[in-house]
Amino acid sequence: MTSRRKPWQTALLYAFVVVLCVVILYPYFVMFITALKDKKEMYAIDHILPEVWRWSNFAEIWSAAPVFKYLINSLTVAGGATLLAIVCGIPAAYALARMRFKGKGIFMGAVIMSQMFSPVVLLVGIYRMMVNIHLNNTILGLILLNAAFNQAFAIWLLRGTFVGISPEMEQAAKIDGCGTVKALIKVLLPMAAPGIITTLIFVFINAWNEYTIALTLISTDILKPMTVGINVFYGFNFIQWQYLFATSLFATLPVVALFLMIEKHLVAGLTSGGVKG
Repeated sequence: MTSRRKPWQTALLYAFVVVLCVVILYPYFVMFITALKDKKEMYAIDHILPEVWRWSNFAEIWSAAPVFKYLINSLTVAGGATLLAIVCGIPAAYALARMRFKGKGIFMGAVIMSQMFSPVVLLVGIYRMMVNIHLNNTILGLILLNAAFNQAFAIWLLRGTFVGISPEMEQAAKIDGCGTVKALIKVLLPMAAPGIITTLIFVFINAWNEYTIALTLISTDILKPMTVGINVFYGFNFIQWQYLFATSLFATLPVVALFLMIEKHLVAGLTSGGVKG
């Protein structure tokens, strides 16, 4: 028999949740308020809320810089890298979960070890390689690099998802006449959907937030993703904080929208990806 929570315990729990939400959301509140100020109020210390709410700041950023192009570039890079990482990660994860072959343990160890290398450490080598294959200063180069750096994470999480699916389901499909590839597509992938969606959102967020490689490889302003293009509001002598924060709020919308669309699958996907095997 489970004991009921006492009223004071419930109140304490709700109070903790409220305080935690305030701490987490406060930076976004500051961003929003600052985005609505003008230059004169930017450094005012006697009040927090703006005296004049400049909603026009959200419209002015589109003419002050090619923000829409930065947004499209970020969507292209993050979307392309996510698609490539998922397409390559699914067969690799399936092989690690279902097949036995020589060197499997070494390969799994290499997948884990590859996560230890930061893009910053490999930056010089990456730049020289991309110059040699003529992919520096290109969107395609960013897509390939972001997919590569997120590939190990995608494989490991998807492998856990496939391990959590009973092999009998696949065997039953093969008895009905399905080959390995058809059983994977028709049976395993629908059952692995929560894990695939979880991998998708994490890879997308990592690619969307990437900054260092994009800053190093992209020199043409019109090809910059949002994380790098937003630097246009950093001047030599001053920073246009109102435009910077307004653009930052727009930059968070695609990730928030993606998360809201698939958040119901997130918990199930993380659970399936954590199966030991």
